[in-house]
Amino acid sequence: MTMKRSAISAATAALLVAGAAAPSVAAAGTGARGATAVAHPVVHTRHVAAVPLPVGFRPEGVASYGRVFFSGSVADGRIWRGDLRTGRGGVLVPAAPGRSLRGMQVDPRTGLLWTTGSEGTTGIVLAVDARTGRIVRRVEVPGAGFLNDLVVTRSAVWVTDSNVDRLTAVPLTRSGRPTAAPGRFVPLTGDWPTPTGLHANGIRALPDGRLVLNNTTAGGLYAVSARTGHVSRIPVTGTPGIVSGDGLELVGHRLYVVRGTGGSDVTVVRLRHTRGGWTGRVTGVLRDERLDVPSTATAALGRLWAVNARFGVANPATASFSVVPLPLTPR
Repeated sequence: MTMKRSAISAATAALLVAGAAAPSVAAAGTGARGATAVAHPVVHTRHVAAVPLPVGFRPEGVASYGRVFFSGSVADGRIWRGDLRTGRGGVLVPAAPGRSLRGMQVDPRTGLLWTTGSEGTTGIVLAVDARTGRIVRRVEVPGAGFLNDLVVTRSAVWVTDSNVDRLTAVPLTRSGRPTAAPGRFVPLTGDWPTPTGLHANGIRALPDGRLVLNNTTAGGLYAVSARTGHVSRIPVTGTPGIVSGDGLELVGHRLYVVRGTGGSDVTVVRLRHTRGGWTGRVTGVLRDERLDVPSTATAALGRLWAVNARFGVANPATASFSVVPLPLTPR
């Protein structure tokens, strides 16, 4: 579901913002005590700043609360916490051997940052204290292929697997805290296509309780019953078509499909719910010369912030990376 920021307590907001602006960012309980925050130069273009990430960081996922954002590294599993207005930030969770992190989202009820990825060949889902960096819960997912993205709902964290046609549900308590129960699997059935290549990628929760997915290789958008796993294709009118989709972000009934046209851009789809189900209409494409193979995006401060994964860059260990602000509506 889209995060209802009004439901986030002012106390949690103050702690997160204070943590991002502090001169020292420590990841308590993870071995990062004494990690130093770094003030990066903010790149101003069109009067809106692109926020730099550390050189060689190799980001994939991005999440936010207010002006505070988080990004995870596919290279070493670090999590960066920063300030979208100042560009200042630091390491919240340190690198771990063999860890690669992808999709992430903050749960406003608990202040937990949920993220998914892998440690070696083991698929994992982590719940991280967004203020201290402590890993509160680590869930191993048996038989995982390529855990890619997630969304936090009232009762579970739902995770996509781009290589295995199922969703993983990590159960939550009524207050949104992780339980000790293992994740459960919901196979994808119905109109779900299974071509060679990556399948389910981005995921968000629709207002009627269903989930929306994209399929990277087959293209298109799909509504999924969280109870049964039955998939119905969402008919989308307008151009360009939805292809090569990566991350999704949902603001109201406006769905943002990162690289929804296969380039360095974001396709905007207006969703509509009818008696027959969900339909969509492409209302435009967000483009910016600063985008370089964006992977995911998060809505904050009245804008959409897309993280540049720069997949395919010649020397990723020495490459620069950034989070680029975009307007919420195409111009």
